[in-house]
Amino acid sequence: MSLAARDKNVIWHPFTQHQSTSFPVPITSASGAYLIDEKGYRYLDLISSWWVNLHGHGHPIIAKAIYEQAMQLEHVIFAGFTHEPAIRLAEELIKILPNGFGKIFYSDNGSTAVEIALKLAYQYWKNLGESQRKRFIAFKSGYHGDTFGAMAVGKQSGFFSAFEDLLFHVDTFAYPAIWLNDPMQLQKEDLVLIEISQFLEKYGHETAAMIIEPLVQGAGGMQMCSTRFLKNLETLVRSYGVLIVYDEVMTGFCRTGDYFACLKSQTTPDIICMAKGITGGFLPLAVTACQDFIYKSFLGETFVNAFAHGHSYTANPLGCAAALASLALLQQTETQHQIKMIEKVHSEELSKLYNSDVINALRYCGTIAAFNLVMTTNYGSDRSNHLKEKFHQRGLIIRPLGQVIYMLPPYCVTEDELRNAYVIVMEELEGVKA
Repeated sequence: MSLAARDKNVIWHPFTQHQSTSFPVPITSASGAYLIDEKGYRYLDLISSWWVNLHGHGHPIIAKAIYEQAMQLEHVIFAGFTHEPAIRLAEELIKILPNGFGKIFYSDNGSTAVEIALKLAYQYWKNLGESQRKRFIAFKSGYHGDTFGAMAVGKQSGFFSAFEDLLFHVDTFAYPAIWLNDPMQLQKEDLVLIEISQFLEKYGHETAAMIIEPLVQGAGGMQMCSTRFLKNLETLVRSYGVLIVYDEVMTGFCRTGDYFACLKSQTTPDIICMAKGITGGFLPLAVTACQDFIYKSFLGETFVNAFAHGHSYTANPLGCAAALASLALLQQTETQHQIKMIEKVHSEELSKLYNSDVINALRYCGTIAAFNLVMTTNYGSDRSNHLKEKFHQRGLIIRPLGQVIYMLPPYCVTEDELRNAYVIVMEELEGVKA
């Protein structure tokens, strides 16, 4: 029996309607920017395997770091104990975070990193005696994970209608999505800012925090906003004393061109969530980083003010070792040159597509590029799945987000590979139109 058939018998895959989905592609090995199936067919991984793979598959430096750490210490409870990889990773992260960030809280994935951020923000105000601050601000189409708090602030992403009755109330506003040469950019941004200002004038004293995916929304359709908007938003929200949470689970580790989107936008949140690319795609690990003043509000003579949250694999030494190796690779001159090359290719290739009649809303930010299909198609629809299969047949792993086609390659991709991918994508889209 084939791997795909055996899988069909026993496995329930994420974000999949199994009744209408074909067999999964069995991947048996990987190297660099490519995944290789059981027949030896190679696929260019243009989504970095759900956005986690930074440096390419099977990178020997990260693999060696994990092996060496496994031979010394594979895991230890992180309540009451510590270890050098966790300490060193926290030290290295704080070096590249904005000023004021002094504490790192470890967890296992992006959802829990966000869940921790929401709990920290809520308890922060409670510890200060402002228990009326129970409101949260989020943005439409935002996706922040699939634990209950993360679902609540991302409920308008369209993925969680089955659980809506169980989610706490969140005040949501439009994400002022823009694209190249968007003539309505300023009007869209200013309208959202006015609406948030009016809300805060009435409810600012009841609001604990605002959470946003800075510069790029991920699963919500790779929608992009401007640094101008983020700067004005920061000024507005701070004037009401509301905490700012940046969900950088996807945008972190140079996806937007700088180490973090907050650095690229020259804004400073109070809490930052990180995951996905932190270990270079090798192991699960997540971080919630916070400003020192938030940490200090949890100090006290009793356990009442303490943050009662943790996970069995918190600060796993293998994950921390992988993250340290990945961060060292990220800081190499060669990697930074690759990141600039990817952004340059996105810019040049998208500029060739302005007059296409099958796509619109062309946009890019750092290593992330996206555009919308003119034709209507929903997430998981037959048309979306058909396009995904057509890309697979041409050796590309691209996973459409409804009407959105995006590319988010690992940093080891070559210029020729990326330019050729653009040619293939447009050939397939023109074929669908015909």
